[in-house]
Amino acid sequence: MRSRTLITRLRRFREADDGNATIEFAILFPLMLLVLFASVELGLITVRQIMLERAMDLTVRDIRLGTGGNMQHDDIRDSICARSGFIDDCATSLRLEMVQLDPFAWGGVNSEPDCVSAIEEVEAVTTFENGGSNDLMFLRACMSFDPVFPHWGLADSMQKDSEGRIRLYAASAFVQEPK
Repeated sequence: MRSRTLITRLRRFREADDGNATIEFAILFPLMLLVLFASVELGLITVRQIMLERAMDLTVRDIRLGTGGNMQHDDIRDSICARSGFIDDCATSLRLEMVQLDPFAWGGVNSEPDCVSAIEEVEAVTTFENGGSNDLMFLRACMSFDPVFPHWGLADSMQKDSEGRIRLYAASAFVQEPK
């Protein structure tokens, strides 16, 4: 008798389809959240990169044409910060490097950009040379920021510094107009 009721109950359990959607939801929902968080993170990183590149291009245009006057390091940094709306705490998270290059004896530039850490105060300018007329100049900016979702999806697989901040780079080479 007991085995018969047990077999009957097991058969009913096997044939029942109640809860099918719950199992699919429990399996697929975390994957959908991962895709959603990664998409939001990628969108924010892309917007920051685009705004940094745009601000850099507009500032380099002012330098190249001489419309911004004789700009120094802090002037260039402030100009980039004013034109980019997505640089948090710009004075400490944006680092600039400008060097004069010789196009006839190419030596290249340092392949490792100089970035600032979150806890550092603004250090003295490491490499920043103002150029004259017809000088080939290379300007590189490095921005560090905290990811929105540091341990979900995309930000977890990106290269980060020791404090877990993501770095974005923008570079531009230009020749200053003759005076």
